[in-house]
Amino acid sequence: MEKNQEYIVKIEDMSLEGEGVGKVDGYALFVKDTVIGDEVRVKVIKTKKTYGYARLIEVISPSPYRKQARCPIARKCGGCNLQELNYDEQLKFKRGIIQNNIRRIGGLTDVEVQPVIGMNEPYFYRNKSQFPVGEDKDGNIKIGFYAGRTHSIIETDTCYIGAPVNEPIVGAVREFMEENKIKPYNEIKHTGIIRHILIRCGYTTGEIMVCLVINQSKLPHADKLAEKLLGLDFSGVMGNGQIWKKEQSVHGETADCGQSMADVERVTSGEQIVNADNSGNMHGHKHENSWHIKSIMLNVNTKNTNVILGDECKTLWGTPYIEDYIGDIKYRISPLSFYQVNPVQTRKLYQTALDYAELTGNETVWDLYCGIGTISLFLAKQAKKVYGVEIVPQAIEDARENARLNNIENAEFFAGKAEEVLPDFYAKESERLGHKLTADVIVVDPPRKGCDEALLATMVQMEPEKIVYVSCDSATLARDLKYLCGNGYEVQRCVGCDMFPQTGHVETVVKLSLKKDTPKIEVTMKPDEESNYTPQEKATYSKIKEYVKDKYGVNVHTSYIAQVKRMCGLDMGENYNKSKKENPEVKQCPQEKVEYIKDALRHFGLEII
Repeated sequence: MEKNQEYIVKIEDMSLEGEGVGKVDGYALFVKDTVIGDEVRVKVIKTKKTYGYARLIEVISPSPYRKQARCPIARKCGGCNLQELNYDEQLKFKRGIIQNNIRRIGGLTDVEVQPVIGMNEPYFYRNKSQFPVGEDKDGNIKIGFYAGRTHSIIETDTCYIGAPVNEPIVGAVREFMEENKIKPYNEIKHTGIIRHILIRCGYTTGEIMVCLVINQSKLPHADKLAEKLLGLDFSGVMGNGQIWKKEQSVHGETADCGQSMADVERVTSGEQIVNADNSGNMHGHKHENSWHIKSIMLNVNTKNTNVILGDECKTLWGTPYIEDYIGDIKYRISPLSFYQVNPVQTRKLYQTALDYAELTGNETVWDLYCGIGTISLFLAKQAKKVYGVEIVPQAIEDARENARLNNIENAEFFAGKAEEVLPDFYAKESERLGHKLTADVIVVDPPRKGCDEALLATMVQMEPEKIVYVSCDSATLARDLKYLCGNGYEVQRCVGCDMFPQTGHVETVVKLSLKKDTPKIEVTMKPDEESNYTPQEKATYSKIKEYVKDKYGVNVHTSYIAQVKRMCGLDMGENYNKSKKENPEVKQCPQEKVEYIKDALRHFGLEII
């Protein structure tokens, strides 16, 4: 394969980044802006030993699954990298990713992944948007989104997966800046005032929060900003009730996720929607065209950093939070709160987890990596007792507040690492009780790196009848399923949930049950005992460097290896060599070196994508 050569290629697969994948005599080419089924003419622009990259010249025969991207800047932005692929095919593609990882990494060839739970209207679903604000070379205001892998702003006031209210709000902020000579932030010079526009919406309540991230402690003419925002008329904007109404049934390519799903999006145009919780309390939610600003905030971030939000928030008008519901559970959302960005699919995701748990009201449940208690409070409605664990202290405070808001008294929350809190609690309680502590159901929703081995070992020791695993990365999910299924559990159900339509990301929910003939497993775990979950100790940084140097003739920095290991969901442990600088510049590993390092990791026996 030579650079600058042209070839006709059939696109047979796609990467998670949205690039089409075709082969020429067995040599793989990644081609941007193509989809599965396209026959295309391409020009090779970069070659490696076993793969290369090519530029699309023309689509000779378009795929039957190809469609026109709804967003005019989709290719430039790169945030919605599957927009040109038919939505049904997006769901099949994501199902295939889950299935392949579970079989190849987990070794579970008999697990059948159900069709992915999708959306009827896979647009305008995000209840949170962050618009960077900058300036062009002439000092003019630019508001939009960063182009892929850059900090170059592509101008736009709207986003086709964001809330419909974004456009008038961004327009109003732009007018305010122009009328009052408010300078946008310049990240090179670290000058200017407004850095980002953060918009959060309650899709059930219609409440809107507008938060400007500023580079100083005060915003000049803040009263005029509030006046302009409060003067906005949202009557011509697609109402939040209209969005919910389009989700009255599960998408045609999706799986059934429980009998109660029929109640998930019951809405009536223009009517007061009333939901009853188990205690008989009634919550009325106005849906149709009910968007209204509830909170105008400032977030102060004066650091020279890529992190969007600072630690200090100030209220300009209204409340320092908005409220929203998932099902019958009310949540308070501040600028800094973690809250799932797709409320329609979150309801389906949590209902699936609840269905898999099969609660009767007599169970003790552990919810690990619980965040602000979103799943915990769902479970608490149908369980005897729920314990939630989360590493972020503020999230635990939010979880306790959300429990109080909903009069839920059978949920208790712990701040700390799940892999430390559960083993420590287990050991101490078992000693106090004089017998082994047990749990009926354990729910885990870990970050991309998956569960720590110490946590998995304690889960096995506690012998819950059911484990419900919610995952945002099916590769690390597959690795953990391999461990659990090797220690007495079996997968009974597995389904994906499309939380992020138009992108390559997908959530997965798995139900595991304890095998009836499983022998008792004794795992000695002392309080505060630590464990590093590293699949192979042989793969040291020095050996990875040596392997890459010998095979490819290039040097790779330790930070590049760390980036790739993190990308692949491998546990990093504690970094004791962090830069002393407050905001050190971190260079991204070049794509070719990413592949070299992945090759080295595979050589040393690590299971990665």
